[in-house]
Amino acid sequence: MKYIFLTFLFTVAAFITEAQDTLTVLQYNLLNYGNNTGYCNSNNNNISNKDNYIKTIVHYINPDIFTVNEISESPAIHQRLLDNSLNTGWTNYYKMADFKKIANSDIVSMLYYNSKKLRYYSTSIAQSYIRDIIIFKLYYYSNDLSQGDTVFINCIVAHLKAGSGTSNSNKRKIMAQNLMNYLSNHQDEMNYMLMGDFNVYTDQEPAFQLFVNNSNANIRFNDPVNRMGDWNNNGRYADVHTQSTHASSNNCASSGGMDDRFDFILISNDIKNKNHSVSYLNNSYKAVGQDGNHFNKSINAAPVNSSVPSNVLNALYNNSDHLPVTLKLKIDKTLGIDEYKNYDFYSIKFNNPVSQFLNLKINSKTGGKVRVKITELTGKITVNKTYNLKKGDNSISLAVGSLAKGLYLLSFTDDNNRTVTKKFIKR
Repeated sequence: MKYIFLTFLFTVAAFITEAQDTLTVLQYNLLNYGNNTGYCNSNNNNISNKDNYIKTIVHYINPDIFTVNEISESPAIHQRLLDNSLNTGWTNYYKMADFKKIANSDIVSMLYYNSKKLRYYSTSIAQSYIRDIIIFKLYYYSNDLSQGDTVFINCIVAHLKAGSGTSNSNKRKIMAQNLMNYLSNHQDEMNYMLMGDFNVYTDQEPAFQLFVNNSNANIRFNDPVNRMGDWNNNGRYADVHTQSTHASSNNCASSGGMDDRFDFILISNDIKNKNHSVSYLNNSYKAVGQDGNHFNKSINAAPVNSSVPSNVLNALYNNSDHLPVTLKLKIDKTLGIDEYKNYDFYSIKFNNPVSQFLNLKINSKTGGKVRVKITELTGKITVNKTYNLKKGDNSISLAVGSLAKGLYLLSFTDDNNRTVTKKFIKR
């Protein structure tokens, strides 16, 4: 029993040192989801079928952040994807960001997120030439959020102009330049991902160079797998190709087999260098359903593609002519709490671990009121009391025998709304 308790204490101590979580990010071109173009219609791009395909893929990956291209501009369709493909079965925690639109396009981009881990903050349009490039801003739902300490994550979702040739390349360049000008004028010191269907054929395209080799070093982006090159119809990059899942066309999906790298999640220097508590989890980036053995072939052609379960492979093939791309982010989030530091307005000592009574010794520099709160890691407040402190030493005893065993947050807030937060173990 003593060994078990010591093991528990070491585990808790590791947790106290640094809170850590992992976020899974998924970016996917849905191929005219809910958008009837004539060539993509209810026969070859049936939305009810797509609901089930997307559900299969999403429940396989379990993304915390899910960004999409080529979804109808209709808010009802955005809600349909949420209801029919994400919040199904036992899953009910996905929410979607607010939607904004300026560009005259019937296919747009959108973001969905796991509300158990993230909260939505804002939507901004960075540029609206041809199609909107949208910045969705989220923040991590950390246990120290009440103290104003959290992590922001910015998802820039782009769908650049499709097509080969100089004219289309130049249009992609204009869209990219507009975005980077916006970032140069608006970017703060936060974590950014640039994701979407870029429709670029090589890393030397002007649009892509503006992303990864921008003259403003503060807004450059990085390829997590560092697979730069001439991707188009080049077997050397078979393992990162994302389009097309079909060798032959059904008049909606593009044909030609897997021979282009159109879909990306790029990361900012902040994420690459872990400047703001978010970092890329090494070796987590991949094109879902890409085994590297289907260059110029359909993803379900011979040889057998065993990179994903067969039902997921079937869904990937039938839903879209693009493969989704995914990566994981590490959230190394300290709670902003120092167990031993004496603050300029309080010096606090207490017994820890505790069984029945939490005995507080508070030395107040000035006296005055203090609000004492005990909070579970879920955010539920179990104690919330206010005391009058005299200048100097004060003693307070809190009955905690009824609390469940575990780790709790203990916060002290003075008259000037300054807060000290500590932790204790209830055993």
